[in-house]
Amino acid sequence: MVPDISTGSDTRGLIAYLFGPGRRDEHTDAHVVAAWDMAGAPDPGRDPSATYTQLARRLDHHVDLRARELGGSKPAQHVWHCPVRTAPGDRYLTDTEWADIARRVVAATGIAPEGDEKGCRWIAVRHADDHIHLLATTVRADGRRPRTHRDGQRAQRECRKIEAEFGLRQLKSGDLTAPRTLSGAEHAKARRKGRQATSRQWLREQAYTVAAAVRTETEYFAVLESLGIKVKTRIGPEAGDVIGYSLAAPDDTNARGEPIWYGGSKLAPDLSINRLRERLATQGMADRPQGMTDPAEVWRRAESAVRTARTTLDSDDTAAQGHLDAFGDTLHNLALATKGPGQNDLHAAATAFDRARRSAIRADHQAATALRQAAKDLVHASSEPGGVAIALVFAALHLARAAAKWHEQRGHEQQAAAAAQAGAFLQAGYERASTPVLTGLAHHSPAPKVAERYAEVVREALPTDADRILRDPAWPALATTIAKAETAGHNPHHLLTELQAERELETAKSPAQVLVWRVTAQPNKRQAAAAMRSTSSGMGKVSTTSSANPVVAPSQAVQEEERRRRSR
Repeated sequence: MVPDISTGSDTRGLIAYLFGPGRRDEHTDAHVVAAWDMAGAPDPGRDPSATYTQLARRLDHHVDLRARELGGSKPAQHVWHCPVRTAPGDRYLTDTEWADIARRVVAATGIAPEGDEKGCRWIAVRHADDHIHLLATTVRADGRRPRTHRDGQRAQRECRKIEAEFGLRQLKSGDLTAPRTLSGAEHAKARRKGRQATSRQWLREQAYTVAAAVRTETEYFAVLESLGIKVKTRIGPEAGDVIGYSLAAPDDTNARGEPIWYGGSKLAPDLSINRLRERLATQGMADRPQGMTDPAEVWRRAESAVRTARTTLDSDDTAAQGHLDAFGDTLHNLALATKGPGQNDLHAAATAFDRARRSAIRADHQAATALRQAAKDLVHASSEPGGVAIALVFAALHLARAAAKWHEQRGHEQQAAAAAQAGAFLQAGYERASTPVLTGLAHHSPAPKVAERYAEVVREALPTDADRILRDPAWPALATTIAKAETAGHNPHHLLTELQAERELETAKSPAQVLVWRVTAQPNKRQAAAAMRSTSSGMGKVSTTSSANPVVAPSQAVQEEERRRRSR
């Protein structure tokens, strides 16, 4: 059950809308189901003699008295409006049940406390099966204004109780860090234009995506404008600095043809100019990568940073919250940098996690500088190095699941649900990308004798998990991966010992897959050593390495033995 409170100043105009046909003739049988005084509240929906003006005058009675006391001026924003809607799939509620709900909500929010005869005048109008509209004029009979501080939170709490008592779907409680609820008009406009997302949703996603990639405030606005988004900044009167900004979609205008602007904080709380500056302050233009010999190094650093972020969730809450925010940037940039199967799933995961990246806990962004830097470097990655990119998706999947548990433990219900949803999208993206790669690795598994040698290494290095690993259907793929790592200069026993510490190996359904991607993400030691020798020897020097007796790498030995086995 969702309440959505707003205020205005036109009592009659809102009444006309509630009892009228609606913008698309969607209103049916509009009538009053509850009021401050059912006998004294005209009902234009059921009484032909009642008019909108009569009802407005009765509701505004105390407002008018207060206005005369104030010399003819009505209090600002004196009209209180709160639609209350059941969730899709909920049972049908009778008028009597809706009347009970209405009285409970106006009492909980301070509009008309139970037993208070001097409370505000209000009505509850029903014009559809699944919701009512509460309308009140916020001047009490004693001339005072009602105590409606945090009325939205109080309405949410009461609705959670109502859901439990009425057997309705239990929705997640919020903490005032969610974006504003989209209006029916915004949804209707998107449908008219044949779009799945409203302008507000589209702008929010674009703003998050751009903020994840850029390093400065100037760059943020420049990239938004390059996408065709209109940007309007608000300049402070003293120092002349930007103190706020608004965005407008390219073709979103009002009836007068003017752009419809949305302030950064109205798109999402952490898109305000101050929240953006907190994150961007941890980055600098000098941090931009200058090109790397190994393109996979950017991806490896990101994978390592994501796995490290997983361990921070067990430490200080502010540091953990900073890493979750930086992880949101990582998902957006991962979706941008990834091509091929699973890219749409990664985009969906990034969008879903935007709700999980913030909570009422203030984030320590400095603590997450390494993860945010690694995330921004992904934007400049020259290519997608196959298995290393999948390893990053796999690490992100486990961090999203850990984030869901972290939020759940702290009572962040909406964030926990969003992180779990992001994890589901990451799981789908991982399976699309990893299945052909794992199949290919298994197809090229080493000869039985070599595989048995690696199995013995697993038993020695990972005695607790060895049986699960060797029974895992992904073991042939892991054997091939270990062979590749040995070719790259790693000692299999030492490598597996180093990689066993993280908890996913103990709880994972497929521990062999966990190790496949951890091993895949390790750098090529032989390649790095060769690059260092080349650099230290200088340009133009003749190599002293003889090719008469080339060293046979472990993977070459594996291939030779495999060819001999198949030729028998």
